Amino acid sequence: MSGPNGMLYGGDEIGALVFDPGHHSLRVGYAQEDTPKADIPAVIGVGPATHIPEAEEKVPDGNVTQSNTKKDELRYYIDVTELHVPRPGMEVQTYMKDGQVENWDLFEKMLDYCYSKVIRSPSEHHPALFTEAVWTTRPAREKLAELLFEKYQAPAFFLVKNAVLAAFANGKSTALVVDAGASQTSAVPVIDGYALVSAAVRSPVGGDHLVAQAKHMLNNMHIQMLPIYSIQSKEVIRERERARYTLKTLPAGLTHTWQQYMLKRQYEDFVHCVAHVSETAYDDRSAASVPGLHYEFPGGYHQDFGPERFKLSECLFEQSLGAPHLVCAAAGACDADARAALWGAVVASGGGACATGWLERLAKELAGRAPSAHRLKVTAPPAPAERRFAAWIGGSILASIGSFQQMWISSQEYDEGGKGQLERKCP
Repeated sequence: MSGPNGMLYGGDEIGALVFDPGHHSLRVGYAQEDTPKADIPAVIGVGPATHIPEAEEKVPDGNVTQSNTKKDELRYYIDVTELHVPRPGMEVQTYMKDGQVENWDLFEKMLDYCYSKVIRSPSEHHPALFTEAVWTTRPAREKLAELLFEKYQAPAFFLVKNAVLAAFANGKSTALVVDAGASQTSAVPVIDGYALVSAAVRSPVGGDHLVAQAKHMLNNMHIQMLPIYSIQSKEVIRERERARYTLKTLPAGLTHTWQQYMLKRQYEDFVHCVAHVSETAYDDRSAASVPGLHYEFPGGYHQDFGPERFKLSECLFEQSLGAPHLVCAAAGACDADARAALWGAVVASGGGACATGWLERLAKELAGRAPSAHRLKVTAPPAPAERRFAAWIGGSILASIGSFQQMWISSQEYDEGGKGQLERKCP
């Protein structure tokens, strides 16, 4: 399909962009590539637009130069290099809620950043493909189309359910997609490239829940988690010895939301390094037989973690909220004729699916629950990055297929048919 000036969308000359917004981060990059160009935290720092000189920075004539900023003007800090700097009065806010964009003003700031700093090319040159959660509401979808066409002047736009894309990334058009995300875990049946919204199920147990459990566990063990930005220097100590460190002098007025965000990043790192899913339900004896794993905290304290790391991840497989239960519920809500195909193609995706042992545990639990008449097959890409970015990779594949090019909603169609085009072309 050619654009208003005769250029072909998605061809080799014109780079379609793929955006995959999530609760933990936003993935963005060019179609036809195998990984996103950027993976940006889904939070934005909002603070007063004054320049605070660093301790080492020389201030000319002893006064702070303000670059013609008005008193009430706000500045937005996006991505880790900007976000992780301690700035007085900078609040950290997210634009996501319940799997969809809620704060559109903040989301616009994020898109501005993507086009100016990541893509570094005008938005009117690139068709944009967005992923969306299965339960995204109609007003949210229409708002996104309006934003892309009216503010960013995109030549073409398309919306696809992320479960469908995760199936495509694994080379399947019919699959039961388990997405273990930050804020929730969901199971969505996809049949011939269409997500069955009525049969989709989700639970609030995700990566954030695991981080909260880690925080609770470390508090009970009386291990203090210090944010990395607050440590000036630390001494080398023996294992389980009391930490000896020097704290930095930080600027006054650091907000509670920013400090909590930075601490959460630290707990995420701990979970990433230490948590391990055992192959069967947690059992003290089998967990104790596995060698411990060493972890050093930012303050210098370090120790081995043994059975605790298996106990920590058990919350992901709770009886009625865990992934195996969701898969059974989603398969049960589908037509009996479709179930055999779905059980034969259970696809795991999302950041939670990267946890060590998670996939093996899911396969083992499903083997005990799946109907004996159906053959069970659980698949996921071997590389953690491919699991985490599954929906983005699916979008990258889809937007670069020749036969997809007539599917785009062009700006011309949007001008003629308005938001109704969305329901017609992106079911």
